[in-house]
Amino acid sequence: MRSVIIALVCGAAAYAAYLVVVRLNGKIALANVPRIGAKRPRQAENPGEREADAGDYGRYSMSAKQRAFACAAAGAVLFAIGYLFYQNVAICAVLSLGGLYYPRARRRQLIRKRKDELGRQFKHALYSLSTALSAGRSVENAFAEAGNDLRLLYPDRTADMLRELDRINRLTENGEPIERSLLDFGRRSGIADVQQFAEAFAACKRTGGDLVEVMRRTSNMIGEKMEIEQDISVLVAQKRFEAKALGLIPFVIVAFLAFSSPDYMAPLYGGAGHLVMTAALAVLVASQWLARKIMDIGT
Repeated sequence: MRSVIIALVCGAAAYAAYLVVVRLNGKIALANVPRIGAKRPRQAENPGEREADAGDYGRYSMSAKQRAFACAAAGAVLFAIGYLFYQNVAICAVLSLGGLYYPRARRRQLIRKRKDELGRQFKHALYSLSTALSAGRSVENAFAEAGNDLRLLYPDRTADMLRELDRINRLTENGEPIERSLLDFGRRSGIADVQQFAEAFAACKRTGGDLVEVMRRTSNMIGEKMEIEQDISVLVAQKRFEAKALGLIPFVIVAFLAFSSPDYMAPLYGGAGHLVMTAALAVLVASQWLARKIMDIGT
């Protein structure tokens, strides 16, 4: 009973640490990013800020403090799971070493979260551009108007799309072709919709087509596509929660049996029982991986 209580306490502490790390890293990834195009300081505060200065949304370098928190949280979770399934400190210590690989997965999560937020902001910018162009404004004035509209939607000036529009408008005022700025933004964003919009805009500028009509149709098509993707994401959100709940139930059952019937579970914590628990743990991990792959639509 004592070992089960220790395992449950470790699991609760690990889960609490995981929530703290997720909230901290999420805020840093979406908000604590230096202004793109601004004068670079002599020495960045951490590697994550140095990567953000480059404006590449496909890269993010975590600071030493972030990596330490992520490794500690993942290691604690793995240690608790190992103690629940094996009740062997040596095996738990070996399993906890897997937490060293968690920062890579966390970095991918932060990059994806930032791109998703950028895509939503880009959709709002497209609607503003389409409205301004339909009202007879020039392309340059339409981008300036889009920046003003986004300031009303996102009072926080650290919004990525707001900084990108400011950068495009600033380069345009300095004589930089607007299509070149858009193509650069599409390349750095790594988002297919942004790249397609930039390429359509550049092609229309080169061929001398009806820029207003092309931008209006392109904006409407991309906006409708993003709305469909968001609707699908909302529909799948409930299934994702159910998959996480189903993945947690086996661990609760094992903890309940170990607490209520320690004699019944004793054969599983020694000899050939380790093989049975290892096979069960492997099946649980494989099922969670498969559920995540099925739910990750569009990735």
